[in-house]
Amino acid sequence: MLKLQTGLEGQIASFGLVRDCIHGLGYHMGGNWDYHQGYFDHILCKEGGETIYIRIPFTVMDGELDNYEAVIRFRTPYIIKHVVHVGLDRDETSMLNVAGFNQFQPPIDKDGKITNKDRWMHAGEVAVQELMDCLHAQDLLKIS
Repeated sequence: MLKLQTGLEGQIASFGLVRDCIHGLGYHMGGNWDYHQGYFDHILCKEGGETIYIRIPFTVMDGELDNYEAVIRFRTPYIIKHVVHVGLDRDETSMLNVAGFNQFQPPIDKDGKITNKDRWMHAGEVAVQELMDCLHAQDLLKIS
């Protein structure tokens, strides 16, 4: 995991408006969210069974996450790498596989080693800046 130092941390915004704004940039809600915290994920690179993501975590300050009007505060963004098995699975779950990929399988390594760190730090910083530009263009951010 590579933590990024950006101007996004501590910014406050409306969950629904942020979600609408950044969806067009390729971000989506990450799994394992609850009503008080969550994160937006964006794929930076996907090759074979390896995927490098930027993850934008946030905390709900007012309301609950399933509410469009919930107020969120961004936390420190970071880069992660997931490694999954690709290929045919010959066990009893083979019928769940499509083209050799089981969509229900957990990553082999959900915090894989990231090589070429400078490249991914820069890519993450660019992605966060694009996200902030989108949010600023619509005046969606407030500093806490």
